[in-house]
Parts: sequence; C-alpha cells; structure tokens
Amino acid sequence: MAKLRMGIIGVGGIAQNRHIPAYKKLSETVTIEAISDINTLTARTAAGKFDIPNVYSDYRDMFEHVDAVTICTPNKFHAEISIAALQAGLHVFCEKPMAMTPEECQSMIDAADESGKVLAIAYHYRFMKDSRAAKRIITANEIGEPIVARARAIRRRKVPGWGVFTNKELQGGGSLIDYGCHFLDLSLWLLGNPKPVEVTGTAYNKLSRMPGEVNMWGEFDREHFEVDDHVTAYIKFDNGASMLFETSWSANVKSDEETLSISGETGGVDLFPLQINQMKHGMLMNSEADWIPGEDDPGLPQAENFINSCLGNEELIVKPREAMAVSQIVDAIYKSSETRRSITLN
Repeated sequence: MAKLRMGIIGVGGIAQNRHIPAYKKLSETVTIEAISDINTLTARTAAGKFDIPNVYSDYRDMFEHVDAVTICTPNKFHAEISIAALQAGLHVFCEKPMAMTPEECQSMIDAADESGKVLAIAYHYRFMKDSRAAKRIITANEIGEPIVARARAIRRRKVPGWGVFTNKELQGGGSLIDYGCHFLDLSLWLLGNPKPVEVTGTAYNKLSRMPGEVNMWGEFDREHFEVDDHVTAYIKFDNGASMLFETSWSANVKSDEETLSISGETGGVDLFPLQINQMKHGMLMNSEADWIPGEDDPGLPQAENFINSCLGNEELIVKPREAMAVSQIVDAIYKSSETRRSITLN
C-alpha cells in the first residue's frame, strides 16, 4: 500500500497533542518524514519524542522530501506557507482558521486549483461522533429543511495564556477566530452550507483587561490585551435560514457551554449531547442515542480523511470553499463590530 510522506510545519501544542499522534496511529498509510519550527530546540525535542528523522529550520527545505505538509503555525502564516507548499506540488492540511482574511483564503484556493493538490482545513468538530450522527439525521430528512441554528461556544474564564493566542498581529483575533470558528463551521455544515448574506456582530474584550481577574489557563498580558474575549452575532443565509451565535474565552456565566441546536420544519436536533426533537402522533417527543459509533478522538478520523483524500481513496469532508465561508463570516463579524452596522456579503 502506498504511504503518504508527511512534513509538519510548526510543532507546538496542536501538532504534538493532536496531529502527530494521529499520524503515528495511521502508520500503515502515512509516515512523518520531517518537521520544521522557527524554534530549533522545540523542533529537535519533538523529533526525538516522536522519532521523526529530519528537522529543518526552513520549512521549504523539506518540500522535496515529502508529499504533504501539516501547517500548525500562527494564523498569520497559514496562507503564505500553504501557497508555497501547493506551488511546490504538495498536498496541504492547514490548521484552522483557514487564513487571516477571505482574500488570503481565495489565494489558497487558487493555488490548490492550479496545482491539483488537496487543500484541507482542520475543523475537527465535524469529525466528532455527535456531529457526524447529527449530519446523518439531517441528511435523512428527520427534521425537514433546517431553519434556525443556535450555536454557543462559551468558556467562563479560559483565555489561552500560552503561545501567541492573544497576539492580534499573529492571530488576527481572539475567541472568535480561535474557538468560535469551529461552531460556525459545524453549523454551516449541518445547515447544508448555505451562503451567508448578512452579518451583524459585536466583539468585546472588557473582562480580560480588568485587573485582578481569574483565568484558569495561565497568565497573559491584560494591559495590552487587544483581541476579543466575547462575541455575539446574528447571521442570515441566502436560503432564508438564520443563526444566533455566541462565543467567549471570558464571560460572566454559570459554566462553560458547548451547544448547537438546529430547528427544522418537521423537527430539530441538538448537540452536545445529541437529541432529536419532534412532533409525532399528536405528541411532542424527544429522543436520545444510547450509543453512537465512531472514534472518541476526532483528530483520528480527520487525519484519516485527509490521508485518504491525498491518496485518491476518499472525498474531502472539509472543503476549502466551505472553510472560506467561515472566514468570511468571521471577517464580517469583526467589521460589523468596528462599524456598528450590519455587513452585507457578496
């Protein structure tokens, strides 16, 4: 069986905790041939930890030795590195968000189209067991045409205090572009990828700038905190559907919450946990799954889908144009907050 030769660019937490372990478990179809990081010590340490043979200070030097790359750098470099790899004839698996702007996303798509190579974006919430089950339920017309989505990705006090998550120049934003984007992507996928046409949003960063606040995920520079820690939005789609959306790193709420609810014409589906809500036989009925098949770690089926797509054995689940739609909404929410008006999308 043919094996995909993989290179890892950026070997921080997401690479070492999700992507590299997943590729190691899929060793029958992929081998990690090389890694690269601007911090050479981090790269060499990771190479020793995961038994990876080659370390490069410049990621371009690995291109001739691999078939594909996984990009785990700060958001600012997603487009630049993805385009360089695609132009070198490599498949690309890029961490979310796809890029800093919709324009960068389009440049990535153009490079992928010209190269004929696979371009995938790491929206791993699609690969969760509940998510895949909900997709099957909606595809089977159990709830009719989806009408309204309500998405909440709320953390009470969990600003990532490590890495560059609070660096606006390198990341482009905070809770929305880092965390909430997962629920935007999942919602769009379950709704059938309608086209967003109007976005109204507000981004806040008051709590994380206040002195004496508690944070469960380490210290960070409150005085120079410039990214969002709480975001709300209302999104309209071309098919008449709409979405109520909220995400946060910091919010004065009772507890963390990850929920997505979709109401359709004949029923509804909630996750997490998974539940179907219907009107049947003159009754209002709710049903839950006793068991859902699939991997508990969504990183494994995500990696498997990318590998099989590169090898020509499977269709890509997260398509680049779908990932660009998420970036369009993120960009519109930020613009709406800055201008205090609704943003119309072309």
